[in-house]
Amino acid sequence: MSHDAPADAAREEHGSSPRRKYWWVRWAVIGVALVVLAIEASLVWDQLAKAWMSLLSANWWWVLAAVFAAMMSMHSFAQIQRTLLRSAGVVVRQWRSEAAFYAGNALSTTMPGGPVLSATFVYRQQRLWGASPVVASWQLVMSGALQVVGLALLGLGGAFLLGAKNNPFSLLFSLGGFIALLLLAQAVATRPELIDGIGVRVLSWINSARGKPAHTGLQKWRETLMQLESVRLSRRELGEAFSWSLFNWIADVACLAFAAYAAGGSPSLASLTVAYAAARAVGSIPLMPGGLLVVEAVLVPGLVSSGMTLPDAISAMLIYRLVSWIFISAIGWVVFFFMFRTESPLDPDAVVDELTGEDLADLDNRRAPDNPAETALQGPLPPDPAPDDEDGR
Repeated sequence: MSHDAPADAAREEHGSSPRRKYWWVRWAVIGVALVVLAIEASLVWDQLAKAWMSLLSANWWWVLAAVFAAMMSMHSFAQIQRTLLRSAGVVVRQWRSEAAFYAGNALSTTMPGGPVLSATFVYRQQRLWGASPVVASWQLVMSGALQVVGLALLGLGGAFLLGAKNNPFSLLFSLGGFIALLLLAQAVATRPELIDGIGVRVLSWINSARGKPAHTGLQKWRETLMQLESVRLSRRELGEAFSWSLFNWIADVACLAFAAYAAGGSPSLASLTVAYAAARAVGSIPLMPGGLLVVEAVLVPGLVSSGMTLPDAISAMLIYRLVSWIFISAIGWVVFFFMFRTESPLDPDAVVDELTGEDLADLDNRRAPDNPAETALQGPLPPDPAPDDEDGR
């Protein structure tokens, strides 16, 4: 046995002690939430019975409309990814992008630690499609930023329609800030050299604080910028990606509205939009998969404030969650097990064969002719097959 074994064991025990010490907090919070829900259910049991009857008598045409809206919301996710990757010279077929997002959404909304698993899964798929590590990471960050801005814009729009008509300057100021952030992100993606000096200065400060040479990490920083130069995000493409991001939220709000109509309610669209934005915001807290219990606790009071009765609001919430969460997640798991569970690494030549002539022409137009640095910007290529493999030996 190594003499370092006791020290390693002590170190491991010390490193895991905070987690062991506070492991009960998560379960305590969940237990309190369940107790509160049980008490509330006992107090409004008659309302829950009416909600169940309202759910059974729902208008199924509106339910089908909610299903269509939920699927259009997922379609917009894939379009955001395709637009951003296309700006970096990575062309992906629509069905591949949608399949990856359905599977990633299933991981994100049904598994503990789902958002991390989903981001890792989507990142891996983008690497298999030919994106460099920097481009794949940039796409995840940029799409997330567009989603946040779109949700904030949707919530502000609903609040404006509700009561901000007398003070439009606050809304205009917020929108101006969002537009400035988007233009800044587009400028950095188009001209990474703009932040080269800032990065060098920050590195020098960090190296000085760590007592290391000033040029430590400088080469890696420059290599990262070189890969980022493969992104050519024009304002047109930024506008297209943001439009799909906003459409994603609009389609999801439409899904909630159709669920409310299916339950027999007639909510105010402005109040419903604000309730939706609030529910989505609190649903991002990673307490339970899919925002379970948290989304429902915010959504039902919001629907009631929009003009629905409590039984109809509960029915609308159930229909919306069954469609936008359970149904979409079920599709995602089917896609995951049939397409990605036993998936072998993609053959880039096979992917190119699937692309249409228009896609290939668009990709060729984005490539700078006779540029020796082009290969480095797109990341490493897969190795050529061995001669033995070609001869069948």
